[in-house]
Amino acid sequence: MGERHSYDAGGTEMLGYRARPETPNGAGILVIPAFFGLRDFEMAECDRYAAMGYEALGVDYYGGGWVASDMEEAGAAMGKLNSDRETLLVRTRAALAALGTARTGAVGFCFGGKAVIDMARAGDLQAGVSMHGIYDRPPWETVTMPPVLLCHGWLDPLATPEQFVEMTNELEAHCSDWHALCFGGTGHAFTNPAQVSDDPGMGYVARSAERAQAAAAAFCAGHLTGKG
Repeated sequence: MGERHSYDAGGTEMLGYRARPETPNGAGILVIPAFFGLRDFEMAECDRYAAMGYEALGVDYYGGGWVASDMEEAGAAMGKLNSDRETLLVRTRAALAALGTARTGAVGFCFGGKAVIDMARAGDLQAGVSMHGIYDRPPWETVTMPPVLLCHGWLDPLATPEQFVEMTNELEAHCSDWHALCFGGTGHAFTNPAQVSDDPGMGYVARSAERAQAAAAAFCAGHLTGKG
């Protein structure tokens, strides 16, 4: 089990969650949460990656460990940060510095998936995994990107097939080693067991979650530890 971890981002205190491995593999993983903020699901993901040997840090991108209490609050907070993508990047870079490993990947969920892709667009990582992320471009030019894995629910209304194709065209132009897994019968937020929904475009899908997690583990091992 990890513990809460304070770090600084441009003068703002961020309260993440750090999980340390018993047998380090020399690499690190940032776990970047969905738009509610850093919750039990993402902290459990940190513990899971630490059990694989990674130094893991769950990212606080709102500050002070703030977590939304409902969808309306979460949407308002995300909207504010989404309109200032440079600040989002500053805060994820601060987490990268706080983790302090020589080789670091990131796994992000929903809005956190967007944050991972933005870090990759800025050339900040050795590997990036977007789980049901959002693909619109930030207000800066994409540089040469590290290896990227997209895990995408085909029915996701927040990342349509057309937007997915635009994202893959961007990867093809800037990334020499990208992968995409598309899951049929699967929508947004498909990795989180707490997100239960009758809407086919939204909610947990066990088979897709299991396949995505296995793919992410193999992808990170290959690019960060050389054992994939």
